[in-house]
Amino acid sequence: MIEETHKNFKWLVLLTVIIGTFLGRLDQTIVNLALPKIITDFKITVTSASWIATAYILANAVFVPIWGKLGDTIGRKKVYILGFSIFIFGSALAGFAWNLSSMLVFRVIQAIAGSADYPTAMAILAVTFANGKERAQALGLWSVSFAAASVFGPLIGGPMIDIFGWRSIFLLNIPVGIVGLIMAFIFVRESVSEHKTIHFDWWGAISLGGALSALVLVLDQGNVWGWFAYQSVVCYFVTILFTFIFLYIEAKAKEPIVDLKFFKNSVFVNTLVNNFVVFMALMGAVFLIPIFVETYLGFDATKTGYIFIPMAFFMVISSAIGGSLTGKIQPRLVIFISTFVAAMGVYMFSFLDPRSTIIDVIIPLSVMAMGLGFGMAQRTSVIAAVVPNEEMGIASSILALGRNIAGAFGIAVFGTILTNATNANILNTAYHSAIKIINPTIYQQAVELIILKAQIDAYKPVFTVASILLFIGSVLSLFIIVSKERMMTGHTGEETFVEV
Repeated sequence: MIEETHKNFKWLVLLTVIIGTFLGRLDQTIVNLALPKIITDFKITVTSASWIATAYILANAVFVPIWGKLGDTIGRKKVYILGFSIFIFGSALAGFAWNLSSMLVFRVIQAIAGSADYPTAMAILAVTFANGKERAQALGLWSVSFAAASVFGPLIGGPMIDIFGWRSIFLLNIPVGIVGLIMAFIFVRESVSEHKTIHFDWWGAISLGGALSALVLVLDQGNVWGWFAYQSVVCYFVTILFTFIFLYIEAKAKEPIVDLKFFKNSVFVNTLVNNFVVFMALMGAVFLIPIFVETYLGFDATKTGYIFIPMAFFMVISSAIGGSLTGKIQPRLVIFISTFVAAMGVYMFSFLDPRSTIIDVIIPLSVMAMGLGFGMAQRTSVIAAVVPNEEMGIASSILALGRNIAGAFGIAVFGTILTNATNANILNTAYHSAIKIINPTIYQQAVELIILKAQIDAYKPVFTVASILLFIGSVLSLFIIVSKERMMTGHTGEETFVEV
């Protein structure tokens, strides 16, 4: 009877983890909108305010593997509820922050707690949905919540900040979070692996944290410092040093926090590589779209947010279609088509100019979303199919870690490409231009037009490179070889379910 009840509740389990994932991602998106108001209230500089986002990214990246390991060993439901509870508490604290220092502390608390969501949520869904086709659909719909939060962030956050002030975006997490927490208590079933951790790999966690902290820090601040400034060089050195220490520790650890045997699994590695390339290209290119639209097309923040609504719609639809193909078509073919279509959508952005209309932006966004959503369910389902259930948390944490680092890489790389392309265009346009009027006012206007043209033209190589990367990612996906039968049945592993 209890077993049948849980079967009926499994789609409510999906809704429960979607609320948690959506809320965590929404918080991260909205805070960026609130930074101008926070800067004014706290009387701080833009550079200082950037650490509010950087601190969150650092803490989130470092603790994802730790939560993943804990979830696999002490119970996913326990870890999920613990992380969600601390996230709500951290949100309340952030809503009452009185200066930059307090905000940084409270954002770190939020980030540490929020990093528990991805590895535990994916593991919860993997053990809740045993059927391969249902699992693919569930994981696909859950993955869409990431993109949906990015879309609805500006739509929800903009009006809230304008009407109620920046503190309201943190306090919003409290009532919504409590609803999600209650649902987790009621609907989520506890799962505990038969493989109990006796010696937690603290040294592995510390060395991995050191490597990730230095890497994410330089990716986030490298454009400000300069990629060859001494701060950046120190971060490179620390990253390499701690990575070697981490690999040495994990090779000898009895119960490593990241089991290196995952990287002997060709399906896991190829999926991870494809996921990295896709998120690097997409995050690196798409973060520039709102900037282009607001700067050169003259849209306000609210109108810009409306542009992304069709993107969310097409992503949800294509994700459901992609999930329904599980067991019918080889997953590598679905991922190949998905990534290739996304590449076409990103390449269409390279034709944008100041004469572009709202339709000229919506169409490539929709094409890109169709491609991204089509393969989203398949990527997560492939991981779920080839990894034992008892190690699903740490496997999904590696996937999340790769995605986060890929996004940081993408933003850093494409931001640098944009800057370098702009500088090169200014020199090239100035070299081929002749200003024959001496009037200082007209001369200044001519210089401004040269700079403006250089800035607009710099976006084309960014989107072109991003589309090339996605095309490479589509080719790499052909090496993800897993049978349709394996996708339907999943990986068997010992798993104990505890009624709570």
